[in-house]
Amino acid sequence: MTMPGVSVEGLRVDLAGTGRDIVADVNFHIAPGEVLGLVGESGSGKTTVALALLGHSRRGAQIASGRVLIDGQDILAATPAALRAARGRLVAYIPQDPGTALNPALRIGVQLEEMLRAHLPMLDTTARAVRLAEMLEEVKLPAGPAILRRYPHQLSGGQQQRVALAMAFACRPRLIVLDEPTTGLDVTTQAHVLETVRSLCARHGVAALYVSHDLAVVAALAQRVVVMYAGRIVESGPSAAVFRTPRHPYTRRLLQAVPDPAARRGLVGIPGHAPAPAMRPAGCFFAPRCDLATDICTTMPDATRVAPEHDVRCWHAADLAAATPAVPPPDDPPPPGGTLLAVRGLGAGYGSVRVLHGIDLAVGPGECLALVGESGSGKTTLARSIAGLHADRTGTIHLHGAPLAESVRTRAQDERRSIQYIFQNPYASLNPRRTIGDIIARPLHIFFDLPQDDIHRRVAAQLERVALNAAMADRYPDQLSGGERQRVAVARALAAEPQMLVCDEITSALDVSVQAAIVTLLADLRRTMGLSLLFVTHNLALIRTLADRIAVMSGGRIVELGATEDIFNAPRAPYTRDLLANTPGTSAIGLTQAAQTPP
Repeated sequence: MTMPGVSVEGLRVDLAGTGRDIVADVNFHIAPGEVLGLVGESGSGKTTVALALLGHSRRGAQIASGRVLIDGQDILAATPAALRAARGRLVAYIPQDPGTALNPALRIGVQLEEMLRAHLPMLDTTARAVRLAEMLEEVKLPAGPAILRRYPHQLSGGQQQRVALAMAFACRPRLIVLDEPTTGLDVTTQAHVLETVRSLCARHGVAALYVSHDLAVVAALAQRVVVMYAGRIVESGPSAAVFRTPRHPYTRRLLQAVPDPAARRGLVGIPGHAPAPAMRPAGCFFAPRCDLATDICTTMPDATRVAPEHDVRCWHAADLAAATPAVPPPDDPPPPGGTLLAVRGLGAGYGSVRVLHGIDLAVGPGECLALVGESGSGKTTLARSIAGLHADRTGTIHLHGAPLAESVRTRAQDERRSIQYIFQNPYASLNPRRTIGDIIARPLHIFFDLPQDDIHRRVAAQLERVALNAAMADRYPDQLSGGERQRVAVARALAAEPQMLVCDEITSALDVSVQAAIVTLLADLRRTMGLSLLFVTHNLALIRTLADRIAVMSGGRIVELGATEDIFNAPRAPYTRDLLANTPGTSAIGLTQAAQTPP
């Protein structure tokens, strides 16, 4: 093997002043030109490790021990001045949200040139201009003064991410740390960004650490993968080996939660949560959530080699090789009958800019209709128009045959109650100054005349319905995880006893196990309540598990509409075929096989 460009040895990061570790015993290497995937649930320590590779720790944490060698230089032993010089020149970082990585007050050209001035001061004006053009060409952005004069808000999400890539690769660093860089991108833009990362790393011999909760993306991009749980590496090895023959129960459970665009199958979430540093049990940290746990699991296992370059930290790795987990079939509610909601000739826009053109669709009782398409295709505008949150529209929307007013403010109370909207970002959609109980009680106060005791009972019932403890009613949103907040948002919508939920990208920021739990919850609600869903997403693999029909949108129009299996098996529109071709698949490396059959 080529000598590693990056070596992490015995890395430990503690909660400051406590001596309690956040991550510990972290060891891995990355060869020049190689992409290493780092995966795990939220709270597993992925971002903590990623930041440590830049010699940085978040507030309240401190790097306690270990070495991070990049091209032979120990980042953790560097002086503050040397560390500032290394960031950008030796190691670069690409965050999840490019909108926060770019200065909104500076033009793109100024920000790109600033990177060159800071780390390559020997370049004169002409040489910087040549390098700028080269940077833009490498990330497939149009070279020229037009894009350099723009501000970040004048670029799409995919263009912003490409600018961040150009800045990261500008000085030809030896290591790139990518922290969930494609989470909010549609599948086409994601495919372009991933191909750019792959080609730049290979062309310039740059090692890359790709942090993600999207195992399908990691499977498509990374040569090797490291799986983390509760601050420890539990499995590592070549991507094909880890995904085809997972030898740790946690890895296998993660794979069971991954939707596959090549096959319709049930998803299985992982009960419980990764423990916080202060709450970790003795021995194996995964034992409380593991079906294979025995008395020996009260002792922490060492990492053992189970195959070439394939290491596992589990007492039952040998047993798991012969185990066949039970995977349930997809949960298909009864087929809907009749029409709950009908949209006819809908057009919508923002002032003089029209973004929807002649939309016709219908949703039946108990049906899940998915809206898919690239960013800017009009999905969210259509969803908001249906919910009455976008009033600049033409055409008609009927609920049970009765026309709905353009604005939710002018709709009848029963109409407002019947259609409830769940937003993409649970961090922004919940009032941080209200308790969870108050948030869920709000629609009960608005839509029902109930005594306070009944409201308390209904709040508790709604929390239990979304698999949250009723005691959470006294907590505030900042005391919950992202998955728990999204469940609260679902509970708030359900408190109104709606007939339809409009779900706008509600799983895009969730890790795969939480996503699987939310999808399972929605399927249960459809079955038990006859609830209809309008599910807006760019995750085509997920909707194969969830949706009855799919409406594919492009340029503000529906270019294909049909049954889910028909569209996946025989797409008619070229645009649909392109979307499916760009969706990261799992079957090529055996994720479906690993989740359903013994290795």
